Amino acid sequence: MSPPAVFDMIVVGSGGGPDETNLSSYLLKRAGTCWEDGIIAVEAGSGPGALSRLLLQNPALFDEPCSAADIYSYVRCYLLSHAHLDHINGLVISAGSLGGPRKRVYGIKKVLQDLESVFSDRLWPNLASWDEEDADYKLLYSTLYSDGRYQPIPPDVSVQTMLLNHGANESGPYESAAFFIRDDPSEREFIFFGDVEPDSLSPKPRTRDVWRLAAPKIPNKLSTIFIECSWPSERPDDLLFGHLNPQHLKSELRALATEVHNHKHSNKSRKSAKPQRKRQKRNPISDAELRGILTGLRIYIIHCKDRLDSVGPDSRPMRDIILEQVKSELDPLKLGVEILAAFPGMHIRIH
Repeated sequence: MSPPAVFDMIVVGSGGGPDETNLSSYLLKRAGTCWEDGIIAVEAGSGPGALSRLLLQNPALFDEPCSAADIYSYVRCYLLSHAHLDHINGLVISAGSLGGPRKRVYGIKKVLQDLESVFSDRLWPNLASWDEEDADYKLLYSTLYSDGRYQPIPPDVSVQTMLLNHGANESGPYESAAFFIRDDPSEREFIFFGDVEPDSLSPKPRTRDVWRLAAPKIPNKLSTIFIECSWPSERPDDLLFGHLNPQHLKSELRALATEVHNHKHSNKSRKSAKPQRKRQKRNPISDAELRGILTGLRIYIIHCKDRLDSVGPDSRPMRDIILEQVKSELDPLKLGVEILAAFPGMHIRIH
């Protein structure tokens, strides 16, 4: 029997472009609370316009009839993994029209500085400030630190920030972030990844640090992960641009399974009767040893790159194609993990 849900999430947008109506945007609240009690916006690619279309399709998406303006007035803060347009577009466009109290924008300092360059009175009016006392501004920049600690955001919710690699540009490596988002009373949490490149292609692997932190918590304290898979299988490594495809996602999830296995193995070793004088070299872990190791874990695939045409032998949404490819890659490993694809209008209960 599953534990009770600790978070409710509505998916406003789950794509990675180029469709501007379906960009990374998720609305989150603690289970057992009302939406009007306060919402955390995780990413902000799509915004009120996209939500208005979803509410036309399903007026009861938030339990009771409401408007997109109502919902965004309930937002207390934004949580941004990085400042690419497909993650901030909705926040920027709607900032001058947001109702409700002043809203914090959380991100590592570089992300907030990038956002500041947008709110510059040139690309867009300056609607944000670093000053707590500057109440005339709609948005308040609030820095997250990747220091191994949880930082409180709204009441009873904390975030631990882990830096990720998201490719490179002319200025050098580009950083994104993964968030461990925790319900403080229950101490249950989930992971939300920003855009991330494969560790196997990175000169400084960082995703493995996320897996090592997650491993002891799976599945009892952490049973849900949101991670991107932007491109289909046929996309070559030199055209990934700091993203995952199904083959690389398989490698990453096998790395996670290995960390979970190692954690369980370490616990058993510590409980063994006789300590070994000399540490023995561990043999590589076989696929057979990893079978079922991720039972109880649910993975939501996000940030699939949309196709603007629906012509051809397979006209399904790209998320469905990528989901099928990921399952095909993972099925032989029999890790026990459940794989789903997030889509706009989806209501997710996180346990």
